[in-house]
Amino acid sequence: MSSNPIAETVASLMPGAKEELAELVAFRSVADFGQFPRGESEAAAGWIASALRAEGFEDVALLDTPDGTQSVYGRLPGPEGARTVLLYAHYDVQPPLDEAGWTSPPFELTDRDGRWYGRGTADCKGGVLMHLLALRALKVNGGVPVHVKVIVEGSEEQGTGGLERYAEQRPGLLAADTVVIGDSGNFRAGLPTATSTLRGMTMVRVRVDTLEGNLHSGQFGGAAPDALAALIRTLDSLRTEDGSTAVDGLAADGDWEGVHYDEERFRQDARVLDGVELIGSGTVADRIWARPAVTVLGIDCPPVVGATPSVQASARALVSLRVPPGTEPAHATDLLQAHLERHTPWGARVEVERIGQGRPFRARAGSPAYRAMADAMAVAYPGEEMQYAGQGGSIPLCGTLAALYPEAEILLIGLSEPEARIHAVNESVSPEELERLSVAEALFLRNYAAI
Repeated sequence: MSSNPIAETVASLMPGAKEELAELVAFRSVADFGQFPRGESEAAAGWIASALRAEGFEDVALLDTPDGTQSVYGRLPGPEGARTVLLYAHYDVQPPLDEAGWTSPPFELTDRDGRWYGRGTADCKGGVLMHLLALRALKVNGGVPVHVKVIVEGSEEQGTGGLERYAEQRPGLLAADTVVIGDSGNFRAGLPTATSTLRGMTMVRVRVDTLEGNLHSGQFGGAAPDALAALIRTLDSLRTEDGSTAVDGLAADGDWEGVHYDEERFRQDARVLDGVELIGSGTVADRIWARPAVTVLGIDCPPVVGATPSVQASARALVSLRVPPGTEPAHATDLLQAHLERHTPWGARVEVERIGQGRPFRARAGSPAYRAMADAMAVAYPGEEMQYAGQGGSIPLCGTLAALYPEAEILLIGLSEPEARIHAVNESVSPEELERLSVAEALFLRNYAAI
């Protein structure tokens, strides 16, 4: 990175940032209080509130959102007449999954092979540190030139919509000229990237019932309808032979017009096993950014260990459907429910429960804020031009902010490049990416103030 005062300041702050990130990662802040103590999330929220107060933020508050979680808010006044920028991140994390699969403890930041490992290091506790580092660097080098609001969500990973509903009830709270969402990532490490689209999502729980109770498979199997088999057939109907998503009535032919995603690179990024084919049709970018994608997230059925020779009376699955911009999640949910009900075989009873939704998002790339970010990225990543990519996941608050503040520019950057392995075991963050993106955000705020 070329020498400049902002970059030098951020570099000097990195050792302290590592210690702070370790403290934040140590909180088991999974917003599923049936699995993890509520106090862990509340302690993480308290840590962030204290950090904002230490940076001079005013009106710092723990917002009790309708889903029973807390988001952290603060406001840092800038020069009179300056624009307002909202900085977003979230402190809740995905469960660690199989802790035995982690090389080091998931809630203990571990420095290994040039990366920092731990749940939430990239998604998205590292994003909290990115915002703090950018603001600290500006304060040392002439001051923060804009009004800043910070919102750190407590239930983004659960998709329960608490912050969205809270913001809708208080439309002035998060109002800003520009929003920087720190929950995305570069297309690859070292390549500065702004995320220009997000797929939305819907989630349903489907239950199939066929019998009053389980039956002996030797006595009744062959004629008694098996609920688990019925569910498997129902779920299989959601894909074509090549693996493309097939929900009756849902368009699945979108094309991507951004950065190209080479198939071999995708295989490496996704760690696809040798000999296993990719699914779907079209380019990789078409499939993951411009078309719907269904995923069976879990099935309730007897585990192999301890299973008995029984015909199953009931079975249940959790199904996620990602939808590209241009598709309304509510409409997609209607189509998904109708499809599941239509394709359940043998007259089995089927019940579809709607769990949650998130709207897709398309940025106004090329706007003044994006130009300011591109200039900042060029300094933070010398020799590289900012690219535009999509993201297959969803950030529900983006759609809410776009609806509440249609004139606001929304930019998405972050630390979740492919090597970060977010949502999987051995999640990690590149400290170089954290450093460069903190520099980029600081320079962006300075550039944007000068427009």
